[in-house]
Amino acid sequence: MNIPAELKYTKDHEWVKIEGDIAIVGITDFAQGELGDIVYVEVDTLDETLDREAIFGTVEAVKTVSDLFSPLSGEIVEFNEALEDEPEKVNSDPYGDGWMVKIKFSDASELEDLLSDAAYKGIIGG
Repeated sequence: MNIPAELKYTKDHEWVKIEGDIAIVGITDFAQGELGDIVYVEVDTLDETLDREAIFGTVEAVKTVSDLFSPLSGEIVEFNEALEDEPEKVNSDPYGDGWMVKIKFSDASELEDLLSDAAYKGIIGG
């Protein structure tokens, strides 16, 4: 299972890559594997400011729909529009082309609450 050490994680299976004051967010390899074939990604919170752990969208797989939770408080500034036509990128490249949103985070202290790769592996039994 692929769990890159340079990323941060949440207990809800989102990954976070920090670039300045922007957090790039997607779901982990573990999460996409558990969901199965992803057929739709919906994010209707673009340009909205959300609190940490608020729902920013949903991911729909063949068998289930799962909520997506914001790992940090801030404004959703970008949605990966490529996922509208190719949601399967979440399955094939969850840490690259399958990213979901970019958040301009408002509280840097929340970064301390994100999980390391080792802590995330502990949660999923990896």
